[in-house]
Amino acid sequence: MKPFRLIFVGLMMALATPPALAIDPLYQQQMERLSQIMGSLYFLQPLCQAGSTDWRAEADDLITLDQPDDDRRQRLAGAFNDGYTAYARFHRSCTPTAQAALQRLLAEAERTARDIHTRFAE
Repeated sequence: MKPFRLIFVGLMMALATPPALAIDPLYQQQMERLSQIMGSLYFLQPLCQAGSTDWRAEADDLITLDQPDDDRRQRLAGAFNDGYTAYARFHRSCTPTAQAALQRLLAEAERTARDIHTRFAE
């Protein structure tokens, strides 16, 4: 009976071990921030200025090019949605505050994208 108990305990321990999670790339936090900014721009730009940039499509292209696993893809999409809702809650028209936020976010997006590319592009 004892060998069965050892096998059972070993099996239970193996099943209780959480699956190995993929390790995030070093630029993951920056990618999440960039995705969040793009979500904010997706809301603010049509509100404040006619722009030809489809920030949702740009974010989708960026995520696709990065080839993330499902977990990272969901986090990046969630960051985009968080950025969108953060501004959608408080802005209904283009105010000076919204315009200033738009300009600040455009500059931050450019800096962040450049930094990711400079530090991590192959």
